[in-house]
Amino acid sequence: MSEPVPGGDLEALRAGLGRIGPMVVAFSGGADSAFVAFVATEALGAGHVLCVTAVSPSLAPEELADCRALAAEWGLRLTEVPTDELADPAYSANDGSRCYHCKTSLLEALGPVAAGENGGIGATVVLGVNLDDLGDHRPGQLAAAERGALFPLVEAGFTKADVRSWSKRLGLRTWDKPAAACLASRVPYGTPVNLGTLRSVAKAESGLRSLGFRQLRVRHYGDTARIEVPAEDLAAAVARRLDVVRAVKRAGYRYVTLDLEGFRSGNLNDGLTDVALASPVGVPG
Repeated sequence: MSEPVPGGDLEALRAGLGRIGPMVVAFSGGADSAFVAFVATEALGAGHVLCVTAVSPSLAPEELADCRALAAEWGLRLTEVPTDELADPAYSANDGSRCYHCKTSLLEALGPVAAGENGGIGATVVLGVNLDDLGDHRPGQLAAAERGALFPLVEAGFTKADVRSWSKRLGLRTWDKPAAACLASRVPYGTPVNLGTLRSVAKAESGLRSLGFRQLRVRHYGDTARIEVPAEDLAAAVARRLDVVRAVKRAGYRYVTLDLEGFRSGNLNDGLTDVALASPVGVPG
Protein backbone atom coordinates (compact mmCIF):
# COMPACT_ATOMS: atom_id res chain seq x y z
CA MET A 1 0.00 0.00 0.00
CA SER A 2 1.49 3.31 -1.05
CA GLU A 3 2.14 6.02 1.50
CA PRO A 4 -0.46 8.84 1.38
CA VAL A 5 0.63 12.14 -0.11
CA PRO A 6 1.30 14.59 2.74
CA GLY A 7 -0.32 17.98 3.07
CA GLY A 8 1.41 21.12 1.88
CA ASP A 9 1.66 21.83 -1.82
CA LEU A 10 5.19 21.07 -3.02
CA GLU A 11 4.55 22.51 -6.47
CA ALA A 12 3.12 25.67 -4.93
CA LEU A 13 6.25 25.92 -2.80
CA ARG A 14 8.51 25.52 -5.83
CA ALA A 15 6.47 28.11 -7.74
CA GLY A 16 6.56 30.51 -4.80
CA LEU A 17 10.30 30.17 -4.48
CA GLY A 18 10.62 30.83 -8.20
CA ARG A 19 8.63 34.04 -7.86
CA ILE A 20 10.89 35.20 -5.02
CA GLY A 21 13.95 34.71 -7.19
CA PRO A 22 17.50 34.97 -5.83
CA MET A 23 17.40 34.36 -2.12
CA VAL A 24 19.31 33.92 1.09
CA VAL A 25 18.05 31.06 3.24
CA ALA A 26 18.59 31.37 6.99
CA PHE A 27 20.00 27.88 7.42
CA SER A 28 20.13 26.36 10.90
CA GLY A 29 20.24 22.78 9.63
CA GLY A 30 16.90 21.92 11.23
CA ALA A 31 14.18 20.06 9.36
CA ASP A 32 12.41 23.24 8.19
CA SER A 33 15.34 25.33 6.98
CA ALA A 34 16.98 22.25 5.47
CA PHE A 35 13.82 21.46 3.50
CA VAL A 36 13.56 25.04 2.22
CA ALA A 37 17.26 25.08 1.30
CA PHE A 38 17.04 21.80 -0.58
CA VAL A 39 13.86 22.60 -2.50
CA ALA A 40 15.01 26.14 -3.32
CA THR A 41 18.39 24.96 -4.58
CA GLU A 42 16.71 22.24 -6.63
CA ALA A 43 14.23 24.73 -8.11
CA LEU A 44 16.46 27.77 -8.70
CA GLY A 45 19.99 26.36 -8.77
CA ALA A 46 22.77 26.94 -6.27
CA GLY A 47 23.82 30.13 -8.04
CA HIS A 48 20.56 31.78 -6.97
CA VAL A 49 20.30 30.32 -3.45
CA LEU A 50 22.78 31.15 -0.73
CA CYS A 51 22.38 29.30 2.56
CA VAL A 52 23.68 31.28 5.51
CA THR A 53 24.34 29.85 8.95
CA ALA A 54 24.64 32.28 11.83
CA VAL A 55 27.46 31.21 14.13
CA SER A 56 27.21 32.23 17.77
CA PRO A 57 27.34 30.66 21.24
CA SER A 58 23.60 29.98 20.99
CA LEU A 59 24.19 27.48 18.16
CA ALA A 60 25.17 24.02 19.37
CA PRO A 61 28.49 22.86 17.87
CA GLU A 62 26.85 19.69 16.52
CA GLU A 63 24.33 21.80 14.61
CA LEU A 64 27.04 23.85 12.92
CA ALA A 65 28.85 20.66 11.93
CA ASP A 66 25.63 19.27 10.47
CA CYS A 67 24.98 22.44 8.46
CA ARG A 68 28.36 21.96 6.83
CA ALA A 69 27.71 18.26 6.24
CA LEU A 70 24.30 18.89 4.66
CA ALA A 71 25.74 21.53 2.35
CA ALA A 72 28.39 19.08 1.17
CA GLU A 73 25.88 16.25 0.72
CA TRP A 74 23.26 18.28 -1.13
CA GLY A 75 25.43 20.71 -3.10
CA LEU A 76 24.17 23.75 -1.22
CA ARG A 77 26.04 27.02 -1.49
CA LEU A 78 26.83 27.80 2.14
CA THR A 79 28.44 30.65 3.99
CA GLU A 80 28.70 31.42 7.69
CA VAL A 81 28.29 34.76 9.41
CA PRO A 82 29.09 35.56 13.03
CA THR A 83 26.36 37.05 15.20
CA ASP A 84 26.82 38.45 18.68
CA GLU A 85 23.38 38.64 20.23
CA LEU A 86 24.94 38.36 23.70
CA ALA A 87 26.34 41.86 23.22
CA ASP A 88 22.77 43.19 23.22
CA PRO A 89 21.61 43.80 26.83
CA ALA A 90 17.99 43.41 25.70
CA TYR A 91 18.77 39.87 24.53
CA SER A 92 20.86 38.92 27.55
CA ALA A 93 18.12 40.12 29.92
CA ASN A 94 16.03 37.20 28.60
CA ASP A 95 12.54 38.60 28.93
CA GLY A 96 9.60 37.56 26.78
CA SER A 97 11.00 39.40 23.76
CA ARG A 98 14.42 37.69 23.71
CA CYS A 99 13.68 35.98 20.39
CA TYR A 100 12.78 39.32 18.84
CA HIS A 101 16.23 40.67 19.63
CA CYS A 102 17.91 37.46 18.52
CA LYS A 103 16.17 37.50 15.15
CA THR A 104 16.95 41.17 14.78
CA SER A 105 20.64 40.35 15.20
CA LEU A 106 20.31 37.58 12.61
CA LEU A 107 18.59 39.77 10.03
CA GLU A 108 21.12 42.55 10.55
CA ALA A 109 23.88 40.03 9.82
CA LEU A 110 22.08 38.62 6.78
CA GLY A 111 21.24 42.01 5.30
CA PRO A 112 24.69 42.86 3.89
CA VAL A 113 25.11 39.30 2.62
CA ALA A 114 21.78 39.43 0.80
CA ALA A 115 22.60 42.87 -0.63
CA GLY A 116 25.74 41.49 -2.25
CA GLU A 117 23.96 38.62 -3.99
CA ASN A 118 22.66 38.51 -7.56
CA GLY A 119 25.50 40.59 -8.94
CA GLY A 120 24.93 43.29 -6.35
CA ILE A 121 21.24 43.65 -7.20
CA GLY A 122 20.39 41.87 -3.97
CA ALA A 123 18.42 38.86 -2.81
CA THR A 124 15.46 38.18 -0.53
CA VAL A 125 15.92 36.61 2.89
CA VAL A 126 13.67 33.60 3.55
CA LEU A 127 13.10 31.64 6.76
CA GLY A 128 11.84 28.13 7.39
CA VAL A 129 8.79 29.20 9.38
CA ASN A 130 5.84 26.80 9.03
CA LEU A 131 2.15 27.12 9.87
CA ASP A 132 2.54 25.50 13.29
CA ASP A 133 5.06 28.15 14.30
CA LEU A 134 2.41 30.84 13.94
CA GLY A 135 0.47 29.55 16.93
CA ASP A 136 3.27 29.76 19.50
CA HIS A 137 4.95 32.70 21.22
CA ARG A 138 7.49 33.48 18.50
CA PRO A 139 8.40 37.19 18.59
CA GLY A 140 11.31 36.46 16.27
CA GLN A 141 8.84 36.08 13.43
CA LEU A 142 7.75 39.69 13.90
CA ALA A 143 11.36 40.88 13.77
CA ALA A 144 11.92 38.93 10.55
CA ALA A 145 8.73 40.16 8.89
CA GLU A 146 9.47 43.77 9.85
CA ARG A 147 12.76 43.46 7.97
CA GLY A 148 11.25 42.04 4.81
CA ALA A 149 11.99 38.35 5.30
CA LEU A 150 9.55 35.90 3.69
CA PHE A 151 8.10 32.61 4.93
CA PRO A 152 7.57 30.43 1.82
CA LEU A 153 6.44 27.37 3.81
CA VAL A 154 3.57 29.36 5.28
CA GLU A 155 2.55 30.65 1.87
CA ALA A 156 2.47 27.10 0.49
CA GLY A 157 0.48 25.74 3.44
CA PHE A 158 3.11 23.56 5.13
CA THR A 159 2.81 22.37 8.71
CA LYS A 160 5.72 20.79 10.57
CA ALA A 161 4.30 17.34 9.81
CA ASP A 162 4.11 18.24 6.11
CA VAL A 163 7.75 19.32 6.10
CA ARG A 164 8.79 16.01 7.65
CA SER A 165 6.58 13.94 5.32
CA TRP A 166 7.79 15.67 2.15
CA SER A 167 11.39 15.51 3.36
CA LYS A 168 11.02 11.76 3.77
CA ARG A 169 9.51 11.41 0.29
CA LEU A 170 12.41 13.40 -1.15
CA GLY A 171 14.94 11.22 0.65
CA LEU A 172 16.25 13.93 2.95
CA ARG A 173 17.85 12.57 6.10
CA THR A 174 16.58 15.57 8.05
CA TRP A 175 13.00 14.28 7.84
CA ASP A 176 13.12 12.95 11.41
CA LYS A 177 15.80 15.21 12.82
CA PRO A 178 14.87 16.26 16.35
CA ALA A 179 13.93 19.90 16.79
CA ALA A 180 16.91 21.93 17.99
CA ALA A 181 15.98 25.43 19.08
CA CYS A 182 18.76 27.83 20.04
CA LEU A 183 20.51 27.07 23.30
CA ALA A 184 19.10 30.19 24.97
CA SER A 185 15.67 28.56 24.85
CA ARG A 186 16.85 26.29 27.69
CA VAL A 187 17.08 29.24 30.08
CA PRO A 188 13.88 30.31 31.90
CA TYR A 189 12.68 33.81 31.09
CA GLY A 190 14.01 36.31 33.60
CA THR A 191 17.29 34.45 34.09
CA PRO A 192 20.07 36.34 32.28
CA VAL A 193 21.69 34.55 29.36
CA ASN A 194 25.47 34.57 29.24
CA LEU A 195 28.29 32.72 27.54
CA GLY A 196 28.98 30.43 30.48
CA THR A 197 25.36 29.32 30.67
CA LEU A 198 25.18 28.54 26.96
CA ARG A 199 28.41 26.57 27.10
CA SER A 200 27.16 24.53 30.07
CA VAL A 201 23.91 23.68 28.30
CA ALA A 202 25.75 22.76 25.09
CA LYS A 203 28.21 20.51 26.90
CA ALA A 204 25.50 18.78 28.92
CA GLU A 205 23.34 18.11 25.87
CA SER A 206 26.33 16.91 23.87
CA GLY A 207 27.16 14.48 26.67
CA LEU A 208 23.63 13.10 26.71
CA ARG A 209 23.61 12.69 22.93
CA SER A 210 26.79 10.65 23.24
CA LEU A 211 24.77 8.27 25.42
CA GLY A 212 22.28 7.75 22.60
CA PHE A 213 19.50 10.21 23.52
CA ARG A 214 18.43 12.01 20.32
CA GLN A 215 15.54 14.22 21.42
CA LEU A 216 16.32 16.10 24.62
CA ARG A 217 16.59 19.41 26.40
CA VAL A 218 18.71 20.43 29.37
CA ARG A 219 16.86 23.26 31.09
CA HIS A 220 19.16 25.55 33.07
CA TYR A 221 18.28 26.53 36.63
CA GLY A 222 21.54 27.86 38.06
CA ASP A 223 23.50 24.88 39.37
CA THR A 224 20.56 22.55 38.65
CA ALA A 225 19.89 20.90 35.30
CA ARG A 226 16.38 19.68 34.47
CA ILE A 227 16.59 17.02 31.77
CA GLU A 228 13.73 16.42 29.36
CA VAL A 229 13.60 13.33 27.15
CA PRO A 230 10.55 11.82 25.44
CA ALA A 231 8.32 9.81 27.78
CA GLU A 232 9.35 6.58 26.06
CA ASP A 233 13.01 7.33 26.94
CA LEU A 234 12.45 8.01 30.64
CA ALA A 235 13.09 4.40 31.63
CA ALA A 236 16.36 4.39 29.69
CA ALA A 237 17.45 7.60 31.37
CA VAL A 238 16.76 6.12 34.80
CA ALA A 239 18.48 2.85 33.90
CA ARG A 240 21.57 4.82 32.89
CA ARG A 241 21.27 7.39 35.65
CA LEU A 242 24.91 7.20 36.68
CA ASP A 243 26.06 7.89 33.12
CA VAL A 244 23.47 10.66 32.78
CA VAL A 245 24.54 12.30 36.04
CA ARG A 246 28.21 12.04 35.10
CA ALA A 247 27.65 13.61 31.68
CA VAL A 248 25.66 16.54 33.06
CA LYS A 249 27.94 17.20 36.03
CA ARG A 250 30.89 17.37 33.66
CA ALA A 251 29.17 20.40 32.19
CA GLY A 252 29.34 22.16 35.55
CA TYR A 253 25.97 21.38 37.11
CA ARG A 254 25.76 20.37 40.76
CA TYR A 255 22.29 18.84 40.72
CA VAL A 256 20.75 16.69 37.99
CA THR A 257 16.99 16.18 37.76
CA LEU A 258 14.77 14.29 35.31
CA ASP A 259 11.44 15.81 34.29
CA LEU A 260 8.84 13.05 34.57
CA GLU A 261 6.49 14.88 32.21
CA GLY A 262 8.99 14.23 29.44
CA PHE A 263 10.12 16.37 26.54
CA ARG A 264 7.93 19.36 25.62
CA SER A 265 9.26 21.74 22.99
CA GLY A 266 8.90 25.37 24.03
CA ASN A 267 7.46 24.52 27.45
CA LEU A 268 9.26 27.44 29.09
CA ASN A 269 6.75 29.65 27.30
CA ASP A 270 4.19 28.32 29.79
CA GLY A 271 5.96 30.34 32.47
CA LEU A 272 5.54 33.64 30.68
CA THR A 273 3.54 36.10 32.73
CA ASP A 274 1.46 38.91 31.35
CA VAL A 275 4.31 41.24 32.29
CA ALA A 276 6.86 39.16 30.36
CA LEU A 277 4.56 39.02 27.37
CA ALA A 278 4.13 42.78 27.40
CA SER A 279 7.22 43.19 25.28
CA PRO A 280 8.44 46.66 24.34
CA VAL A 281 8.33 45.68 20.69
CA GLY A 282 4.58 45.09 20.67
CA VAL A 283 4.67 41.39 19.94
CA PRO A 284 1.10 40.10 19.83
CA GLY A 285 0.23 37.49 22.46
